[in-house]
Amino acid sequence: MSEQYVPPKVWVNDTAGGNKWANINSPESGARFERELPVGEHPLQLYSLGTPNGQKVTIMLEELLAAGVSAAEYDAFLINIGDSDQFSSGFVAVNPNSKIPALVDKSGDQDVNVFESASILVYLAEKFGQFLPAKGFARTQTLNWLFWAQGSAPFLGGGFGHFYAYADEKQEYPINRFAMEAKRQLDVLDKHLAQNTYMAGDEYTIADMAIWPWYGCLALGNLYNAAEFLQVHTYTHVRRWAGQVQSREAVQRGRIVNRTFGEEWEQLRERHEAADIDKVLANKPA
Repeated sequence: MSEQYVPPKVWVNDTAGGNKWANINSPESGARFERELPVGEHPLQLYSLGTPNGQKVTIMLEELLAAGVSAAEYDAFLINIGDSDQFSSGFVAVNPNSKIPALVDKSGDQDVNVFESASILVYLAEKFGQFLPAKGFARTQTLNWLFWAQGSAPFLGGGFGHFYAYADEKQEYPINRFAMEAKRQLDVLDKHLAQNTYMAGDEYTIADMAIWPWYGCLALGNLYNAAEFLQVHTYTHVRRWAGQVQSREAVQRGRIVNRTFGEEWEQLRERHEAADIDKVLANKPA
């Protein structure tokens, strides 16, 4: 650290530096410019980006389609947060918090706006009666772990990921603080998965879909280039579960939707039909 930071008496927004991810933020909410959202032909309209939070929903939609739920057909439009697409008037009308993903269900008499990834997962699970037990212990366990993910992942992403991978300079204190928490969370998962096939027991649920894009990808060495630093190979039960979830065809399909980074075969800016994914995955190396 070049010099010690002394907070001023009154905080002032100063994003004059060159950090792209810091410069898009603002202490004020709401739309910054006028632009309507595009609308496709299917009842479900998704506006997202292929980050871990975005992947949760596209994996769920692909799992529903794989389960034979044809009414889960969807259009997925790219919201490029680096270009501030999330601050358009159209997107803010769907999600006033300006965060991806956001979903509009046009299947009824009135459009239903759904935002926050966990809320979208619950909404789709209840709408189609899939991947969320209807009652009892299994439902409670699913919701326990779903909301564990919502509360824990910001420490992994906005905490560890930001300071380890994206901050302008490496700082010992925040990296150590959030590395400690990331490893503690992995240990929580590892001990739980030592006794359970999936997060809620023997049944694959929306809890797995919520946790895998963050912690599954981390355990498999596909997040923040931090596998060696965090010694993820020691979390053997998380890695077993992560590989099991990754092997699902719907997961492989959903993880590439609205993705604009990585290998060419795992990038699909928009999805409007199953063939869109098929064309991209056809280029995957054998």
